[in-house]
Amino acid sequence: MQLKGRIAVVTGGCSGIGAGLARRFLLEGAKAVVVADLRLDGAPAGTLAHRCDVSREDEVAALVARVLRDHERIDLFCSNAGVLTPGWDLREADFSLWQRDWNVNVMAHAYAAKAALPGMIARGEGYLLQTLSAASLLATPESASYTTTKHAALGLAESLAFTYARFGIRVSALCPMAVRTPMVDDLDAGGASAGLDGVISVEDVAAAAVEGLRDERFLIFPHPMVRDYYAKKAAHHDKWLQRMAALQERFTDARR
Repeated sequence: MQLKGRIAVVTGGCSGIGAGLARRFLLEGAKAVVVADLRLDGAPAGTLAHRCDVSREDEVAALVARVLRDHERIDLFCSNAGVLTPGWDLREADFSLWQRDWNVNVMAHAYAAKAALPGMIARGEGYLLQTLSAASLLATPESASYTTTKHAALGLAESLAFTYARFGIRVSALCPMAVRTPMVDDLDAGGASAGLDGVISVEDVAAAAVEGLRDERFLIFPHPMVRDYYAKKAAHHDKWLQRMAALQERFTDARR
């Protein structure tokens, strides 16, 4: 997909990766970039901002309806909003927070696809870009809920990709490791375990996303080494689990 002349929607678009995506889409010549977020004060210049709680299906559906009313189509819907709840020990889990994480990290993607797909299919083309994290393929030792929900989101993205390709729909999963955003800063200034290979900027992620969209790749890796890590996990799963246990002890109090 080329971004020039396109109508794009980015959830979580007023900060972090979402704001970086929105700015880059405008630079690529998008006709309109709509950003949706709970707080709109960080909306990038030149975007159109709407408040939306992506954990609620009615609000996501209303967002899609509004964009279709104002712009007649959605070429690219980026389900980018996400949350991370630290906590590795299920003995201490607050499952009300897990439910919140599930709604934002998984169901929001499903709500967006349900609302946007009919118009895309009617036109015979459309693109869903979903910000998932390398944790969808690997793990975040510091957060069991993040690892779990991101794995589920990957399954959803794969299902969308093979189900709707016949209708002209393309799907990509954006899978960075540590990115300089408030989410990562809340874990550790160095990005915790995800930052061992460096903390990149949102501009780096956006550049990788645009390249991946251009090539219509399903998996987009702003950190190229994630591809190798994923292959090694598949080839030597038990060894990979041992490595994750060691990282968890290093970055948490998991020895107690």
